[in-house]
Amino acid sequence: MSDQRVSARGGMQTSYGFRTVPDGEKQTLVNDVFHKVARRYDIMNDVMSGGMHRVWKDAMIASLNPRRRPGYRFLDVAGGTGDIAFRIVAASGGQAQGTVLDINGSMLGVGAERATKKGFTENLDFVEANAEELPFEDQSFDAYTIAFGIRNVPDIDKALSEAYRVLRRGGRFLCLEFSEVEIPLLDRVYDAWSFSGIPAMGKAIAGDAEPYQYLVESIRKFPNQRDFAAMIERAGLSRVGFTNYTGGVAALHSGWKI
Repeated sequence: MSDQRVSARGGMQTSYGFRTVPDGEKQTLVNDVFHKVARRYDIMNDVMSGGMHRVWKDAMIASLNPRRRPGYRFLDVAGGTGDIAFRIVAASGGQAQGTVLDINGSMLGVGAERATKKGFTENLDFVEANAEELPFEDQSFDAYTIAFGIRNVPDIDKALSEAYRVLRRGGRFLCLEFSEVEIPLLDRVYDAWSFSGIPAMGKAIAGDAEPYQYLVESIRKFPNQRDFAAMIERAGLSRVGFTNYTGGVAALHSGWKI
């Protein structure tokens, strides 16, 4: 399915899975998906990754290695349920102060509830806003993280530009995203599971296969590792690189604002 992917030069703005939609319509459609799956989002990630998303997220936080000092600030974008933010606060020994930003209020509601249960309300703020227009001052954060969210942003170049803007000098950009499988045979097995198994599991778990069908298709449309790295570099970030997980099922992209 790799021939479905868009290039580093764009194409995601009007791509809703394998459908082409009018400019400006994608965000509304994506919002509807996440309103439907908010309460089952972590289960959804378990289904889509075979549970491996937990291992990949732990590796992401280990790579970030948040500083254990007061004043360390991070922004987790498209992180409504708080999964990444909770991990960062824990890894910092409770020192990090974070903002969880999501365009979807249902996802943020789940995250805020979980933050209260975990005792992280002093460490985290939850903000409903668009990744393409961040409501923050220039150079506000030491780290910008986004996990399994960037492919749902219509204008990815604009979101990356905003990431660069709000990072402080020396700040780190980390993006974990499903990517292009680079191991022969594994790619065929993964495609078969994705297009047959995941929507069926979504229907069984959530009673609706359509959101899962979109999410599977959106993975195949997203630029591959090298094309996405080129987009990150165009946004101004330096020392850009990526690490494949599970043969490229997911990839962690990294960059620095120097």
